[in-house]
Amino acid sequence: MSVQVYVAGKLVPKEEAVVSVFDHGLLYGDGVFEGIRIYGGKVFLEQEHIDRLYESARAIRLDVPLTPKDMIQAVRDTVAANGIENGYVRLVITRGAGTLGIDPQRTSNPQVIIIADTISLYPQELYDNGLALVTASTIRNHSGALSPRIKSLNYLNNIMAKLEGKDAGTMEALMLNHNGEVAECTGDNIFIVKNGVLKTPPPEAGILEGITRNAVMKLAVEAGVEVRESTMVRHDIYTADECFLTGTAAEVIAVVSLDGRVIGDGKPGPVTKDLLERFRALTQG
Repeated sequence: MSVQVYVAGKLVPKEEAVVSVFDHGLLYGDGVFEGIRIYGGKVFLEQEHIDRLYESARAIRLDVPLTPKDMIQAVRDTVAANGIENGYVRLVITRGAGTLGIDPQRTSNPQVIIIADTISLYPQELYDNGLALVTASTIRNHSGALSPRIKSLNYLNNIMAKLEGKDAGTMEALMLNHNGEVAECTGDNIFIVKNGVLKTPPPEAGILEGITRNAVMKLAVEAGVEVRESTMVRHDIYTADECFLTGTAAEVIAVVSLDGRVIGDGKPGPVTKDLLERFRALTQG
């Protein structure tokens, strides 16, 4: 069965899913997106993702051509049309086609693109044994220039940091903010456990507030774990008892070293394992 993509208000085979080369999403990264997981044929935390999508669009003054209710239905229709039981949705809204030049007022017809497919970010052995990280020299964009809470189509600084990780032989890289504080990884939020307390950088550190991040924080509180949003530097990660990442595709995955320094005992810790189990139970609920 050919993959069906939602574009221009209808589902079409992926070979026919096209947008104009003059679309400002392509020319200038002018648009927003969401990545959403599918479990058991159902869109996971769909309302939270749709709310964030529309918040990102409002922040960049992009008028979405569908209501939130219609957007949710379009996502569900795309998932159903592709028979996806466990997979991933990429939901993109572009500014639309226009003239050359960045003026958004010279664009029209914003495009909604919905892709539903399978995804696998990390191999199982890394969930079993943990992930190594390096610190990238590429920092997070300054929050005074563009809010990190906007999930925009321009991910170039994340991509450059990702390349640094790949060059160092790791699948992820840690990004610092302009103050040298821990922000997040190229596609995931980061947590540490120290003396039984779960800590993660606050929004003002220049992070994207991940939907999975927030869900895991709630699960931790329900499990009786103290949770704090606190400013961190690399020393805090080097000396942590445990460390893990969260993300839509990654779910919950342990980190066992940073910059060649072993974290804890070099294995996924008990809090990390428990939260992964709780998260996977939530996805099957």
